[in-house]
Amino acid sequence: MQPNRKPAMPNFSSGPCAKRPGWSPAVLAGASLGRSHRSSEGKARLLAAIEGTREVLQVPDDYRIAIVPASDTGAVEMALWSLLGARGVDVLAWESFGAGWATDIKKQLKLPDSRLLEADYGLLPDLSQVDFGRDVVFCWNGTTSGVRLPHGEWIPDDRAGLTICDATSAAFAMELPWDKLDVVTFSWQKVLGGEAAHGMLVLGPRAVARLESHTPSWPLPKIFRLTKGGKLSEGPFKGETINTPSMLCVEDYLDTLSWARSVGGLPGLIKRVNGNAAVLADWVAATPWIDFVARDAANRSTTSVCLSIADAWFTNLPAAEGDAVAKQIVALLEAEGAAYDLGGHRDAPTGLRIWCGATVEQENLEALLPWLDWAYGEVKARFSPTSKAGD
Repeated sequence: MQPNRKPAMPNFSSGPCAKRPGWSPAVLAGASLGRSHRSSEGKARLLAAIEGTREVLQVPDDYRIAIVPASDTGAVEMALWSLLGARGVDVLAWESFGAGWATDIKKQLKLPDSRLLEADYGLLPDLSQVDFGRDVVFCWNGTTSGVRLPHGEWIPDDRAGLTICDATSAAFAMELPWDKLDVVTFSWQKVLGGEAAHGMLVLGPRAVARLESHTPSWPLPKIFRLTKGGKLSEGPFKGETINTPSMLCVEDYLDTLSWARSVGGLPGLIKRVNGNAAVLADWVAATPWIDFVARDAANRSTTSVCLSIADAWFTNLPAAEGDAVAKQIVALLEAEGAAYDLGGHRDAPTGLRIWCGATVEQENLEALLPWLDWAYGEVKARFSPTSKAGD
């Protein structure tokens, strides 16, 4: 039967993600609107965002943090175009975003000494094959596959190359081993539910040393330039952004950082995420028609939880019909106002994707689960009139 209770907040998109509990436009009232971002007030707000990031994420003091254009994508591209070329590079890919960085390195930067270590959706590449005499580019959490790195022990302390980590759906939700990561990128729109368009670039001492000792052989657009006269440009790491930021978005990010402190900082955020993921894990374990895309529980994402339909009726359908079933489930839930944006990523295998980040309340996930069961049953019955219950 159709459930009676709906999630109070039915937003489960994996990006932009749900706003923090209790958010309203009123929190933006203090934004420095109509003022230059280079004014003392504007720079103070930008610097507060940088310092708040360091505090909540527990970033080491000798790592630099900058607000950069174009969300996480811009931050990753800035790192790739500015830092690569001094050594060969290994790229890890087990979902669409890692594959995208591999394409940029091979086809845009055209690095001759690049190697792709890849795995199918649901798996990780063989991490023992990574050569740390080279630079290494990877995602911490596969947003479109639901597969994450379980720890950083596979990264040696005595590595010669740089580790460049896209952590956009992991930052503020998972422990990041800063001593193992030379470059980390993420955006505001993920775990803290901030607004898009701005990225964060975190550089460790080894990355700064590379910037000051290596000049790429290709031209660098202005928005990618992090050095001047062979030295790091300190301005972006003090709130002097390369391009004009949205001060409205900055104010929203400051609000989310304040909320993060109120729930216990990074440990509190991780606790909320893990609690949310556990709700889904318990449901999957008790539900025959659904399963995780991630095959190893140790590597399973706790934020972007990707699910595949495991019912034999569904797995025997032609691919196009399977896609139609998944789309109808998503459409039915949206039509009922029970859940929004649950469709898997366009590059991923057919299935569902449910965001479990810290801004999602556990009670809303608990209210969602009966709706998922109901919607699947409804679509199965409608899609295949000849199917019988229990097939």
